[in-house]
Amino acid sequence: MAATLQFDLVSPEKRLASFQAVEVQIPGADGDMTAMEGHTPTITTLRPGILKAVGTDKTLAFAVTGGFAEITAAGVSVLAEQAVPVEDLSGTVLDGMIDQARELASMALPDDKDMAEKLVQDMMALRQHQAH
Repeated sequence: MAATLQFDLVSPEKRLASFQAVEVQIPGADGDMTAMEGHTPTITTLRPGILKAVGTDKTLAFAVTGGFAEITAAGVSVLAEQAVPVEDLSGTVLDGMIDQARELASMALPDDKDMAEKLVQDMMALRQHQAH
């Protein structure tokens, strides 16, 4: 049996997942990463993308808009700003998320404008992923 680690995903509203995973694929702000048992302890911010946890008997995938992931010897804990199970994604849900990102970008201070526009582009990429 493959080595596992505890995976927990929570959003401000609720706990979305908690189970033993073989690997967790994380859309990190500095690049995608895969956490497995024995991974170096790390804390990273999330960018909009697909977070996937692969267990021995199930795989769960979520579209996340941001947040933080902490990888420790005990497992992976993710606090997502917003997380939607991929199977629940619809064009309407994604359009709402993109509109929200655009609204935030329009109000961004000049120093934050590039980062805000990157968020919109990441959200658009999520939309492309959903189309496939």
